[in-house]
Amino acid sequence: MRVLLVNPYYPISETPSPPLGLAYLAAALEQAGVEVKILDFVVFPYTPLAVETSLKNFKPDVVGITSVTMNFNDAIRVIKDVKRTDANILTVMGGPHVTFCGKETLAAFPELDVVVLGEGEDTVVKLVEIFQRRDDFKFIKGIIYRKGTGIHSTGVRELVDLEQLPIPARHLLPLGRYRALGMPISITTSRGCPFQCVFCVGRKMGGAKMRFRNPIRVVDELEYLNTLNFHQINIADDLFTANKNHCLAVCDEIIRRELRFKWTSFARVDTVSPEILFKMKAAGCNAVSFGIESANSKILKNIKKGITLPQAVAAVKMCTEAGITPHASFILGLPGETPATLKETLDFSRELKEMGLSSGFHLLAPFPGTEIREYSRRFGLKILSNDWSEYHANRAIVETPDVTKKMLDDIVMDWENEYHLFLEGIKQRMNTGQTTAAESWQLINLERIVLVYDLMMNRIIEKRGTWPAADSPVEAAAVLNKLVRRINSSVECEENKLHDTLFYSVQQGNLRYVQKNGQTQWEWVDYL
Repeated sequence: MRVLLVNPYYPISETPSPPLGLAYLAAALEQAGVEVKILDFVVFPYTPLAVETSLKNFKPDVVGITSVTMNFNDAIRVIKDVKRTDANILTVMGGPHVTFCGKETLAAFPELDVVVLGEGEDTVVKLVEIFQRRDDFKFIKGIIYRKGTGIHSTGVRELVDLEQLPIPARHLLPLGRYRALGMPISITTSRGCPFQCVFCVGRKMGGAKMRFRNPIRVVDELEYLNTLNFHQINIADDLFTANKNHCLAVCDEIIRRELRFKWTSFARVDTVSPEILFKMKAAGCNAVSFGIESANSKILKNIKKGITLPQAVAAVKMCTEAGITPHASFILGLPGETPATLKETLDFSRELKEMGLSSGFHLLAPFPGTEIREYSRRFGLKILSNDWSEYHANRAIVETPDVTKKMLDDIVMDWENEYHLFLEGIKQRMNTGQTTAAESWQLINLERIVLVYDLMMNRIIEKRGTWPAADSPVEAAAVLNKLVRRINSSVECEENKLHDTLFYSVQQGNLRYVQKNGQTQWEWVDYL
């Protein structure tokens, strides 16, 4: 059996990591003897022809795709392309979006055959086994499937045993492209969330009871990730600091092995302490992200956040004292939001900024499966759109009785304009030699990411990076200079910046040229 797993398009502005969930699925399938490939449209350009070519070359029996709400439309487009190419391929979709609206999705899109509910590793392996035997899907727990004209659910499967999962099959991921784009790489040390925030489905996806991986195995994996030379590793647990003993055990093992790498994690303001944060810092943690959401205590109670503002202030102070950068996210447009509560939150974020906090604002997106969507009327929310592509949390799709879409959008656009002015200020000071190295790096790195992404998604290296090889040896610098000249007209960039970006990519091991079949051929280093 052959299974093709697909990562649909996702905006680079959202700082995507190599798809860890698909790597876990791939590892489980490989362990079961299934041949697997991963097609990643986050770092490769999507076209129907790209899907068709992959299907004809690999000839999969099953195509599985993941999605969140924001990129569901992109995922279903791939499913349609698959069925148009070969109607006999079994099409499967998983992820938080379809987990909570699977029946509606299958009813609306006949090209989709099966929805996998919740955690998918055990379910997908069983699904492939049953499909290979051409047996009835009713024997598979954890799916919704189409049979004839009916749609049937087999209920939710029990949560997986994390200790039985193989290490994610990252060898199937184009890690080099993510590294070239300056994206982080991620790992999880636990699953589950014991908290009940009404805007989140984490508890429903991973369970209310926390499950933890063995710290030794976690650090074995971290030690491997450290060899891949990503600039940062993200511990992507919903809540890394949920269990003090687990958190400290991971940190102690990193310290014991004398590993050196930068990493980040997510936490709650009521689950950190000086002991934990100083230990995390000693183990290499350089940033912790908190969801504070609002500065209004009534709103925090409405959304079942379970934190207080003094706890938020204390957490920020503890982070700065430990030498860790605290980051906070705020959600605007929550139940009970008024102009006065918006001002409270904005003022509070500025107060924390003076203490060393960096923060970001998102607008409430009522995702399928959340309590806030299911009981939107009770919460006093008006949902303005069911176009899933608008669920990116950067423009308003809900209103409260006292706060309009325009009011929310204006706040976020002001924040975006402030950020653009900040970057423009750095640029102007760079031109006069007045920036620090750290300030300059922010802009240089951002411009480099934008340029590399443009080169990748327009396949400019692939189209213009090959020419007849010279009869005699040529210095590497001359080969790079020729590449710059050949592609300069294809990008909106000054030639010296293009050269610096490509040179940096070569130095980092993300771009290379090879001599074969009488050709000089440049290529991205996709697989590490």
